[in-house]
Formats: sequence, structure tokens, C-alpha cells
Amino acid sequence: MDYQQQYSAYQQAIETYLDGIFTAEGKPYGRLQESIRYSLLAGGKRIRPVLTLEFARLGGIDWHLALPYACALELVHNYSLIHDDLPCMDDDDLRRGKPTNHKVYGETLAVLAGDAMQPEAFRLILQARGLSADNRIEAALLLAKACGADGMVAGQVLDTLCHVEDEEGLTGLNRLKTGVMISAAAELGCVASNMPAYWRQQAVKYADQLGLAFQIRDDMLDVMGDEAVFGKPIGSDKDEGKITYVNLKGLDGCAQEVEKCTVAAKEAIRDIPDHDFLWELADRMVGRNK
Repeated sequence: MDYQQQYSAYQQAIETYLDGIFTAEGKPYGRLQESIRYSLLAGGKRIRPVLTLEFARLGGIDWHLALPYACALELVHNYSLIHDDLPCMDDDDLRRGKPTNHKVYGETLAVLAGDAMQPEAFRLILQARGLSADNRIEAALLLAKACGADGMVAGQVLDTLCHVEDEEGLTGLNRLKTGVMISAAAELGCVASNMPAYWRQQAVKYADQLGLAFQIRDDMLDVMGDEAVFGKPIGSDKDEGKITYVNLKGLDGCAQEVEKCTVAAKEAIRDIPDHDFLWELADRMVGRNK
């Protein structure tokens, strides 16, 4: 199976799984589920859950068993996007080319939709079939650390409340806000498949560098992207007074940094057999336009 076929198989399985949750009808609070599904099923690249499934496959298990782990992380990721778009944070009107959740459902329900998605993510992990109780506990702890007060939320604090303006600070911010969840996605696949410790370390190094490249490319697209393709307003970082890698290195310097991180990501997993899919994934992130 070539790269595109494998990616499509993962994507289809992820979409089917996500479409099968939050479907209860006749509830007096049914609009909550509608709000959740509006954001959760709005598309997106699904890079994070794809990483989980690919590392589960590389670890030697049927990757379908890791779908609850992959989709749990996607729930957390999408909750963070809903909250990130709120007026009290980035105050964005568009996400993935559609009105943001609070623009459609109001701020109160948008906040509550995000609130609901967090515990539901851990429910998916803890009720995952075909994986041991110890395995599920380890996965839940991993995700909790990645998205908590020393992880993704800490990154959001740095991004919204601290005026980070040097390269060291930006790298730390990007690792927490974006990279830690990409690393967690890869590591969840390793956990699901009980991948050997050495390969798991390499998986985290790969994902860390991939996450840095991903965020720097995002900074570039915020300056030079096509809003219709990028799916959210161009120039929002400048409008909000944020310093990004583009301010520090310029577009050419950012392009070189993305390439450097991509090379480092690929090198990190050189010893993992059958790594071609992950190498191509890293290469395709270099020139992405959304």
C-alpha cells in the first residue's frame, strides 16, 4: 500500500469512528452534541491520530485497536481549537474555512462543548477494547500530562498572556502549545503496541521535530497563505501583536528551519523498520499550504 492509500485508510477509519460518537438523540441538551460534532467533524488533516495509528502499526498490532487512543487525542485537540478561537483568546471568526464554534452556537455552548470533550477523551481511552487495563492507564496518564498544566495549556498561557519574543522562548512555547500533542500522538501509538523503549524514544524525537516544523510552517502561512485554502484569517498573528519565527528569521530563514527540523525528524527514526510512510509524511509537511 502506497503512502496516499495508507493515509486515506487511516483518515477514513478516524472519520468513521468520530462520526459514531456524540450521536444520542432526544436529549434535552442535544445542542451540546450538535456543537461538538460541528467542530469535531469539520475536516482537518488528522495528522495527530494518523501518527498514533501508524506507530501502532509499526509496533506490530492491528492499528484499528488504537483508534480509541487516536480519536481521544483528536477530541482534546479539537476542544483546544474551540477554546483558542473564543473572544477571550484569539477571537477568530473562521476555522477550517467555516465560522468558528462560538460564532454558530454562542460562547457559552462553545465553552461547554470544549469542557465536555476533555473527559470524553479519557473515557474513550479507558473503555478501549482489546488493550489491557495497564495499557489504557498508561495511555490516559500520557495524554493527561501532554494536555495539562505543564503541557498544551501551559503553551496557551505563554501564547496568550506572556509576551514571548526571542527564539528560545518561541521554541519552548511551540513545543508546549503544538509539539507536545504531536509527540503524544506518536507515543500513544507506541503505548498501544507496546513498542520497545528505544523505538519509542525515537518516535518522540521524530514527533518533536515534526511539531516544530509544523508550527514554523504555520507562522509562514499566517503571512503568505491563501485564506481560502488555509481556512482561517491571514495576518492574525500580526494583528494580535504576536512575535513569531517570521519576525525573527524572515520567510527564507523559516523555510530553512523547517527543512532542518524535517531532516532531524527523519534521522530520528532511521533505525525503525518500515519507516517510509513517516518519512514521506515529514516531507509533505514542508510545503503544505493549509
